[in-house]
Amino acid sequence: MKPGENTLGRNGFLFSRAPVLLYWEITRACDVACAHSRAEAIPHRHPRELSALEASGFLHQVRDFDAPLPHVVITGGDPLKRADLFEIVHEGTRHGLQISLAPSAADLMTREALARLQQAGTSGISLSLDGSTADRHDRLKGVAGCFDRTVRLAQAAADLGLRLQINTLVSAETLADLPAICGLVRTLGIRRWSLFFLIAVGRGRPLRSITPEDAETLCHWLFSRALESSFLITTTEAPFYRRVATERMQRAGLTQRGLGGKLIGRPFGIREGNGILFVSHVGEIYPSGFLPVCAGNVRESSVVDCYRRAPLFEAIRDVTRYKGKCGRCPFNVVCGGSRARAFAHTGDYLASDPLCPFQPDGITASEGAVR
Repeated sequence: MKPGENTLGRNGFLFSRAPVLLYWEITRACDVACAHSRAEAIPHRHPRELSALEASGFLHQVRDFDAPLPHVVITGGDPLKRADLFEIVHEGTRHGLQISLAPSAADLMTREALARLQQAGTSGISLSLDGSTADRHDRLKGVAGCFDRTVRLAQAAADLGLRLQINTLVSAETLADLPAICGLVRTLGIRRWSLFFLIAVGRGRPLRSITPEDAETLCHWLFSRALESSFLITTTEAPFYRRVATERMQRAGLTQRGLGGKLIGRPFGIREGNGILFVSHVGEIYPSGFLPVCAGNVRESSVVDCYRRAPLFEAIRDVTRYKGKCGRCPFNVVCGGSRARAFAHTGDYLASDPLCPFQPDGITASEGAVR
């Protein structure tokens, strides 16, 4: 490896040169008012959204990251609210970027739109399923018929050969339904099932988080499901799943490099600002979409320089600066806790993740909870 490249160093896997995943919120306009949405979606496009010319310039910035280039996930809002979406995808893929899409299951997303996106170079899509039935799912989405459209789109993506990821909310409202949702996604030909553990931001504030004990039980259940599933199972904002997986693999004599890659679905250590980057509809640069601390704007700064050198990103990548139990946890290299949840609960993105029940030796439960 060249000096400065992403390496396994004293802090574990450091993704200090380039993110693995770059989430680009190209608009906040959306016709679906999800109860758990991070973004405060609006009916129409924001007047300060990146223009077509600025979007093109941003894609050129992304090309300045070291190879392998980040996987760009275009999200929103509903990306299809931008009429130039297909041109943006085509330009990005023409420049060698892998681009996938996280669309809304609204009227604009049709089989024909999926086919156009595939022709433009989209490699895959992700869809949300937050309930095993229409009643459960549509109640969270706030739009009748959303469940049926989502299932039809999933089937259309499979027919077209697009890689499909299903995203599912983990909250007190969905926890009991997760086994049934798992049964449903098994029928949809997916490549990955990603479970998002609620962060109380945006429209998600009124929803209820699960307890740390429930989170631990769920992680063990997910690991068992991963052993028997044909698709990958991953978590978002629950990096402590990697601790559970590490412990289970060690007991079973498995390795992270081998079977662990299949079970976890992405390298250990990836978290906000360390392998993850988020750019908003108006060009603001964040460690993730769930951590609302801005480090710059692509209109004024290089996204590459910001990711590599901004004090916010440097702090988040340094696990020795973490506080409370996350700072003293023997798993903080592979996990690191959710920086977004720490910030949401304490206002400090270096504090401990309150959803993880693990208590390192020599630290009390009360000490770990408040720092």
